[in-house]
Amino acid sequence: MPDQQSADHPDNSEEVVLGVDTHKDTHVAAVVTVLGGVIDSKAFPTTAAGYRSLLGWARGLGVVRRAGVECTGSYGAGLTRYLLAEGVEVVEVNQPDKATRRRRGKTDTIDAEAAAQAVVSGRATATAKTSDGSVEMMRMLKLAKDSAIKARTQAINQLKAVLVSADAGLRDSLAGLTTPILIRRCAELAPADHDHRADTASIARYTLALLATRIQRLTSEARELNHQLTAVIDAHTPRLLERVGVGPDNAAALLITAGDNPDRLHKEASFAALCAANPVEASSGKTQRMRLNYGGDRQANAALYRIVLTRLRWHTPTQAYMERRLAEGKTRREIIRCLKRYVAREIYPLLRPVPGNAEHQLQAAA
Repeated sequence: MPDQQSADHPDNSEEVVLGVDTHKDTHVAAVVTVLGGVIDSKAFPTTAAGYRSLLGWARGLGVVRRAGVECTGSYGAGLTRYLLAEGVEVVEVNQPDKATRRRRGKTDTIDAEAAAQAVVSGRATATAKTSDGSVEMMRMLKLAKDSAIKARTQAINQLKAVLVSADAGLRDSLAGLTTPILIRRCAELAPADHDHRADTASIARYTLALLATRIQRLTSEARELNHQLTAVIDAHTPRLLERVGVGPDNAAALLITAGDNPDRLHKEASFAALCAANPVEASSGKTQRMRLNYGGDRQANAALYRIVLTRLRWHTPTQAYMERRLAEGKTRREIIRCLKRYVAREIYPLLRPVPGNAEHQLQAAA
């Protein structure tokens, strides 16, 4: 009778599933059989050579067609791009639930095995974002813009706090001014003729001028980033900005949620679920009811909310819908939830890039 290999050590022609627990400096990988049996696990550095070694090691244990990876949008983004380029289907895996973690304990190896077994069992089915196209560009630009706006707001608050306790003469000369004029006037403040370290009044003038200059620089930076963000959106999904209430920030938030491969969302209900704009069944026994979706991307949900508020103010059909549903006995909050769902349905077919438009639009913007 011929010898049979152990199920724990299949030959290289058998399919295996890769699972990866991602971290900043190292990734811990585990390989399991299609029946869920653990074959081996190993740690690899988060470098280009480490990615090659990881996949080569896994392929040495069998045919790798699927991989479950945690945090594909952050620590696992680089590995995800590499695996996709190598023809491996990457599935986004959430961290194990707390009950499982309490029962099995917590190690990187256990998490890597759980990621692979989640793919095998079908518990994890979400296709990972590719993060290698225009949406990734938008994500980075929006990240920088949000940071500039946050720092600008902080600097404005600091400037006004300094002004509150400044010398009465200086405070009176700047009283009653709007914020833009106040910033401009503070930026023009000249230090005293004597050493500016001599008294608190001179230090206050120096600090106000420094903060005002910083605010102006951050304002210019945010404006330039907004221009770049708009250019990228126009180049790839120009129809999105034509919709009422959809500006660069809202469009970017929704596109980032969908990712560079929106085809992974098979229907508009999937996109609505990602945006937490879908009702969730919460029935039990004789009680039949729906509840809010408390998951999803909260940034995308906030973008839908802002779009709805804009339309309620400026869009006549939306205003008519609000009046009609109020007459039916619905509350304003319930109507806004319905409108967010309608907006998600409207936005979904606009998420795909327009073929042949990107290069022309980017050249025009340049």
